[in-house]
Amino acid sequence: MRRAAWRLRPASLAPAAVGLALTLSGCAQVDTTAPSTVRAAAAHGAPAGFGAVDCREARCIALTFDAGPSENSARLLDILRAKKVPATFFLLGKNHIEKYPQLVKRMAAEGHEVASHTWDHKILTRIPDAQIREELKRPDDAIERLTGRRPTLMRPPQGRTDSNVHKIAKEMGLAEVLWSVTAKDYTTNDSGLITQRVLDQASRDGIILLHDIYPGTVPAVPGIIDALKARGYVFVTVPQLLAPGKAEPGKVYRP
Repeated sequence: MRRAAWRLRPASLAPAAVGLALTLSGCAQVDTTAPSTVRAAAAHGAPAGFGAVDCREARCIALTFDAGPSENSARLLDILRAKKVPATFFLLGKNHIEKYPQLVKRMAAEGHEVASHTWDHKILTRIPDAQIREELKRPDDAIERLTGRRPTLMRPPQGRTDSNVHKIAKEMGLAEVLWSVTAKDYTTNDSGLITQRVLDQASRDGIILLHDIYPGTVPAVPGIIDALKARGYVFVTVPQLLAPGKAEPGKVYRP
């Protein structure tokens, strides 16, 4: 299935840039696979594989956070633990994993999926192959050292990817995960607006993109969770969303 992968201008990775109004910069055509397709392709009668949640039956949605850990992540983890909600974290290496290693350990220990958003947020479609490999290898090495588990998922910066990135990701055992819901939380610190943007776009099998590096985002999370639970949604990690199927290295997943 061919879908448009949103290309976002870079989210700020430093406090000095918080509040910059970044805009969409077009989209590229990328072949993506929907979670429902992955589930349908699994063996008939296969168990869901992730506890009691079976997204073939439940109205599942995945909460994902890019570009952390940050000074806001501990509070976010407190919220997720209190609400009993798992999330998927696509982490940056430079100034993030290396600065907050205990938060990376905590994410894994509390049952969240820990994945990669590259080391330095370089646009993978603009750099040489050797540099792509370095951008993907360094965070995976760091996460594996901290958690004992090597990531199997990555999110390309700005969602920019192509056949060459797919090929290298496959070589490195990584599947790419895009999104279907964005609050554009890099454009506003208004938590109410962030919440409303998510609620307006939410649908079954949705993958929500948020950034816990921005001050308005974490305060919006409790309201997002409560409102979506009231609509009958069950929060899952990305692997849970695909189960009983599994993400395949080199493929791109998006609802």
